Amino acid sequence: MQTITDIIQLRSLIAGWRAADHPIAFVPTMGNLHDGHMKLVRTAKHRALKVVVSIFVNPTQFGPHEDFDNYPRTEQQDAQKLVTADVDVLFLPSIDIMYPQRNLISIGIHELNQDYCGKSRPGHFEGMATIVCKLFNIVQPDMAFFGEKDFQQLAIIRQMVSDLNFPLLIYGVPTQREDDGLAMSSRNSYLTPQQRAVAPKLYQTLLTIKHHIVKGEPDFDQLTNQASAELNQAGFFTEYLNIANSDTLQPASPGDNTLIILAAAKLGNTRLIDNLTIHLNSA
Repeated sequence: MQTITDIIQLRSLIAGWRAADHPIAFVPTMGNLHDGHMKLVRTAKHRALKVVVSIFVNPTQFGPHEDFDNYPRTEQQDAQKLVTADVDVLFLPSIDIMYPQRNLISIGIHELNQDYCGKSRPGHFEGMATIVCKLFNIVQPDMAFFGEKDFQQLAIIRQMVSDLNFPLLIYGVPTQREDDGLAMSSRNSYLTPQQRAVAPKLYQTLLTIKHHIVKGEPDFDQLTNQASAELNQAGFFTEYLNIANSDTLQPASPGDNTLIILAAAKLGNTRLIDNLTIHLNSA
């Protein structure tokens, strides 16, 4: 595996791959790699001859009181995992490389960022979309892979690629979970042992909601209100818990066949997100 920090050097290497007609897959990350990230890498390896993984903790998607300074950075361990996975290139740029001057242009988002994480983290998705756009332009992959755990992020990236005519395919990869159901996340390391024991209840709650919907429960508001109260009683602070149309992310309506339950909740200072898709025709 080559580790590259320079944009010109990376583009030169990729130009050689393109000349040889090698399909290129891309997995953008913020590092602190866990098996959820490695599932993305394994899927990318299955789909393409060449795989580029980036690690960049992007400051523009963190709010003023969020955890940018304390976000876990484990570059040496991450690099070894990627070597073991037979990744071709680790792109490891600095902030000065990615933002050599104050950005005067950024990606604006309409509608898809109005609710859920977009509402509770103003500016987050604009920063995320801008850095992903920059990385796509640098790497110029044929395909890119993102986890479905960040479902709103995935929806925004898909829309950006469609609206801005990027010539690449976006693949969503199902959430990788711990044995007790907790969605894998770099932020899980912030949990105390006591909080870690409680954390799987978030996913268990989504499963319970799904069970009631599949059985025909028509009152989605009652389901989510009751579930939020139970999470709060268990020690969470529920930011949102909603049932939406999985394509539009708008509140679910009668007749929607594919729903998604979207949730974000804090345990102490640790913010956890999760989701669960429901296919009513096949449930």
